[in-house]
Amino acid sequence: MKSTKNTRAVIVGIFVLLGVVIFVITILTLGGQHKTFDKSITVRAIFDDINGLQKGNNIWFSGVKIGTVKKISFYGNAQVEVDMNIEETAQEYIRKNAKARISSDGLIGNKIIVIYPGVSKSPPVENGDMLGVEKAPNPDEMMSTLQSNNKNLLEITNDFKVVSRGIAEGKGTAGRLLTDDKLIDDLQASMVLLKKASSNAQRISSSVADYAASLHKKGTLANDLVTDTTVFNRLKTTADQMQEVSATANSVVNNLNNATNGLNNSLNNRNTPVGMLLHDEDAAADIRVTLRNLQTGSQKLDDNLEALQHNFLLKGFFKKKAKKEEQEAKEKQVAPQADSLVNR
Repeated sequence: MKSTKNTRAVIVGIFVLLGVVIFVITILTLGGQHKTFDKSITVRAIFDDINGLQKGNNIWFSGVKIGTVKKISFYGNAQVEVDMNIEETAQEYIRKNAKARISSDGLIGNKIIVIYPGVSKSPPVENGDMLGVEKAPNPDEMMSTLQSNNKNLLEITNDFKVVSRGIAEGKGTAGRLLTDDKLIDDLQASMVLLKKASSNAQRISSSVADYAASLHKKGTLANDLVTDTTVFNRLKTTADQMQEVSATANSVVNNLNNATNGLNNSLNNRNTPVGMLLHDEDAAADIRVTLRNLQTGSQKLDDNLEALQHNFLLKGFFKKKAKKEEQEAKEKQVAPQADSLVNR
């Protein structure tokens, strides 16, 4: 019996000891999570709306948990004062002009307070300081905005339905492009022409590039025209000379025109000799008679000369003259033959 009681006492003692150990570990764990045993300072902030923030919620700074909400109480005219326990290790990084904002731990998680560090020139925060507040977006306002956006989205969807129905029915330019085969063929033909134009433009661009390259190739006419001042001056001189020749030709043409006009005036004027010859029949008849008389006189003169050749007084003169002419003719024939022999 005694051994049984001792065994029970030992078992009860073991269970009690285990319970105490578990209790202590639990306290230490919860204290570690809530920073219960760490040194901390208290700072305050006054919010218009804490959006469901509760005592014990976490406080974050630059993504690191640095404390918890210590106390929540009403302040002034329907405002809320929140006391926060912040670790001393984070005190030097938080400035007096830092601001606090209520946020959420995730999309639908617990509420938290996020502290922004402030300007580095400001001194660090101290115990009992009041932090500024940055207004957090109101969930009701967010829902209202979301509902408005949903309405706008619904209207846009309805408009898109109308547009898509019109396109499916072949209305408008887009609908015709999708349903009208002729328009599509015209568009394809236009694209072909555009490709040809693009190809021609490319060839022209290539030709221009080749010509530009030839301008830099030494020894070519194009390069000489661009770089050789002597060639350019010669071309300029030639152009000036051609301009002078053109001016002279214009002057000659003008003179010819004036002469032609004068001749036409003379031909049309009966008082001038030429006009009289062309228009006066009596003068033309007189001229014909004169020409006929001249022809008759010339024939008679030939007869008289022939008679003189047979006259015994002048017959010796004409014989001597004939012999002299024959001698000169023979000398002319001998001279070329002598020259050919000398050349041989």
